[in-house]
Amino acid sequence: MLTADVTAATAVRRGVIHLGRRLRQERPAHDVTLLQLGLLAELNDHGPLTPGQLAAAQRVQPQSLTRVLATLTSRGLLARAADPGDGRRSLLAITDGGREALRRDVDARDRWLAQAMADRLTGTEQELLRLAGELMDRLSTDKP
Repeated sequence: MLTADVTAATAVRRGVIHLGRRLRQERPAHDVTLLQLGLLAELNDHGPLTPGQLAAAQRVQPQSLTRVLATLTSRGLLARAADPGDGRRSLLAITDGGREALRRDVDARDRWLAQAMADRLTGTEQELLRLAGELMDRLSTDKP
């Protein structure tokens, strides 16, 4: 790999890490943890999943999700139903309350980011950053 490639990758990684840290700081004050939001987002994006599928998607052990899933269920943020294909398994799905919690969290951070971009970047820079976001989404998928 060329030195310029590594230098570019380092700059992107650093920027993503710093922006991610700042976006976490801009989260609204509520009692939904980042892990819980990650689970809700996964269910929102991919539909109902088994606990094992959800754990694999989040790269955690299924046993470590037991308490988190129970908390989300008791708060009405996700629902558990029998898997129609295998009644021994359950499927987890995000509820309307879960979508609302997720929306509140994402909206607050999107508003901060939009304002920061408007205050600190030119129109051209904002468009470049939008395109970079799309490219980072493409890089983050498992597809080549």
